[in-house]
Amino acid sequence: MPYERDRVGAARDGAATFYPSPERTEKSSDRPRMYMRLSTSFMMTCIQRPNFALLLCALAGASAPFPAHAQSDAPPTLQTGDSQFVELLPRSLAPQIMLDRLDGKSIPLNALRGKAVLLSFWATWCPPCRRELPILERLQKTFDAATLEIVAISIDKAGKPTIERFLDGLNVKHLRIYLDPTGRIAEHANQETGAPFPLYGMPITYVIDRKGSVVGYITGEVNWLSAEGIAFLKYFTDG
Repeated sequence: MPYERDRVGAARDGAATFYPSPERTEKSSDRPRMYMRLSTSFMMTCIQRPNFALLLCALAGASAPFPAHAQSDAPPTLQTGDSQFVELLPRSLAPQIMLDRLDGKSIPLNALRGKAVLLSFWATWCPPCRRELPILERLQKTFDAATLEIVAISIDKAGKPTIERFLDGLNVKHLRIYLDPTGRIAEHANQETGAPFPLYGMPITYVIDRKGSVVGYITGEVNWLSAEGIAFLKYFTDG
């Protein structure tokens, strides 16, 4: 599969619904970037010259940047009460897929290259999605359309009328809505249908950078209009 399948969070009442990830052997390269980094040469010094380097190693361990998101080459930290943003390394280009809109139009995902993209998967039966969708609509008005594209994809199988009634009830009228009723684009993380984006929870948002690479994901509802959310997004729109 083209993306790391790492589970984040746990199911909670009133929060996101999470799905188990497939069994796998965890490697350090598979984990979120939330660990200390020390150079190989410095670590070898600690091993080969223990008497000389003992104090230095201790000091380095105490002062090393943690989490790794604080480093200049990583996105700012984005956390909620239930989850945190998981950066996927190495980055891979987003798949070449067509996106089907609620209004009947279709566009290729790679047509959005040059913008940061929030690929947000939601459903009418998901309470946190009900809270996040109005935020996404307001967020769309906050950022220049030339720098940020919000792609809100419903995974509902109930059909357009049900989705339209749901959006009317939320007074969401201007957010571009896309459809994936067959699971062609996204699949639950415990399934293997070949869809490129695993659903570890609902809602779940993948971030695609301006070069078209999938940066990572966050599960659960996010207040994208918070200071932390805006700073996180500006990292991608202004970079």
